[in-house]
Amino acid sequence: MSTGVIIALIVVVAVVLVAAAVLALRARGPRHGGSLKRRFGPEYDLAVARHDGDTKAAERELAERVRRHGSLRTRPLEPAERERFVARWTAAQERFVDSPREAVAEADRLLAELAGARGFPDGGQYEEQLTALSVHHAHHVDGYRRVHRATHAGVDGDGAGTEELRASMVEARALFEALTRPGRHDGGGAGRRTGTEGAPAATARPSHTWSLAKRSPKES
Repeated sequence: MSTGVIIALIVVVAVVLVAAAVLALRARGPRHGGSLKRRFGPEYDLAVARHDGDTKAAERELAERVRRHGSLRTRPLEPAERERFVARWTAAQERFVDSPREAVAEADRLLAELAGARGFPDGGQYEEQLTALSVHHAHHVDGYRRVHRATHAGVDGDGAGTEELRASMVEARALFEALTRPGRHDGGGAGRRTGTEGAPAATARPSHTWSLAKRSPKES
């Protein structure tokens, strides 16, 4: 067998192997779905539901969120700044007993201001701010969504009931604590996160726990 024939056979075999590898990769499809599900947790499920079960569409949306906000660098709060936010949250908690709706509205405003102070998009851009928060605090962000929804619901008959308001404020506390808790991730950017950013920390303890006692509020 001549050298030319051998070279030709080698080239053909190489082309076949490359083509087979390309086809195999296409058949397997994108591999980022699992990592997106781990990163976004409950937000992944919400995105899939919003797209009527279309996981590919949901993953494209979540991947776009990461592209836009994954490299966002948050800034730490100054101690005095943190104390002011904590004091305002505590006051909103105490106000809930007599004025649940006003307390939840204050929690909504407070989270918007706090996120802005940490370097997320301004609270005046609620959807954009929520999207950015979902990239870095996916396991906590739904509480903010709930208090915002409750705040902007109708007041007469169509608004949230007291128990729903209570549940939304309790859930929103997790994001508030994640944004105010000092830690090594202050100033972090993209990448896998632990503790208060990303998956919830197994050992983290809230620094200002509270309970919304079920007293009779002055609200129907």
